[in-house]
Amino acid sequence: MLRVAAAAVIENERLLLVSKTAAPRVFYLPGGKPDDGETASDCVRRELREELGAQPASLEFLETVHAVAALEAVPMAMDVFLATLDGAPAPAAEIASVAWYAEGTPFAGELAPAIVGGVLPTLRKRALL
Repeated sequence: MLRVAAAAVIENERLLLVSKTAAPRVFYLPGGKPDDGETASDCVRRELREELGAQPASLEFLETVHAVAALEAVPMAMDVFLATLDGAPAPAAEIASVAWYAEGTPFAGELAPAIVGGVLPTLRKRALL
């Protein structure tokens, strides 16, 4: 099973999503695979720095989402952390673009299965979107 860690960054009832250069139409939470011996929270901190040029100002575990990984098409367990950033996110490394998802607003892209089936329902239940 693929293990990943990701950040759910919410501002003004919008969720920050990223797309990768390998699949620019598919949007995910920022994050990635932990390095050997790296905790999920440390992975999220590193990935936010590498992918968005920002540090988490806050980081709190939200849930583990089980879904099929959008690119790899294998079972995945994704540890999701609620996060705020210390600066404006900008695409870096393998990130093609950043976008904000808002409920009830058309979104120009495809949402990864873990977003649709796991993250969004949880955020709605918590009235965060």
